[in-house]
Amino acid sequence: MFETTVRGGVCRCRRPDTRWLATGPDGGFSTADAAYDVTVPEGFDRTDLRAYAAERRDAAGFDESGPTLLTGVDVAHARCASDGPVTVLATAGVSNPAALPVEGVVDGNGTGDAPDWRPGTVNLIAVTDRALGDGTTAELLATCVEAKAATLDAVAGYPGTTSDAVVVGCDPEGDPAEFAGSATELGAAARACVRDAVLGSLRSRYPDGAVPRSVAEAEHGVVTDRDPDVFAPS
Repeated sequence: MFETTVRGGVCRCRRPDTRWLATGPDGGFSTADAAYDVTVPEGFDRTDLRAYAAERRDAAGFDESGPTLLTGVDVAHARCASDGPVTVLATAGVSNPAALPVEGVVDGNGTGDAPDWRPGTVNLIAVTDRALGDGTTAELLATCVEAKAATLDAVAGYPGTTSDAVVVGCDPEGDPAEFAGSATELGAAARACVRDAVLGSLRSRYPDGAVPRSVAEAEHGVVTDRDPDVFAPS
């Protein structure tokens, strides 16, 4: 589905003329020949993220622009999964988990304050050979995020980290798909690929199986302990 190349701490997922949707301040919709996952160094404090991403792509010898995700995880731990119309690449590190207690009781593992960014991050680059409208592309992104959250919850007990990010791409010339939810072929393939790519990257990143299972066990992290008002719409 895409051609991967890893060098200089940069992983390029190349697929010509792909329509992308990326999360993050430099995200949104774009058309480009590639998307990237970039490992940042310990102590990373750059705020000019677009310029930094371009510098890293250039330094690695990639002359194509495209949506770029940043991670504290070495891209040597990237893993891919492919099924039918979907291929997913994941880098998964969970040194900064973001827990969301459902019972409304915080167990002392952390606070609701936003922490400084720390190495970790679960990044996903998912591509389909189907043609999707903007709304269906957003639905595919949501399906991928749901699958990531379900996978992490199953293996670690929390739905994500404080810096997770996702890029999804589609082929504007492919066979059209109107929906990308879990009951569709496209959504089911995406869910399975996200699950297996994330698990594969976690096994590479934590070969001894010692995935932090709470904020207390991790180097950094946050527990959301806010108490919103709940009301019925009038």
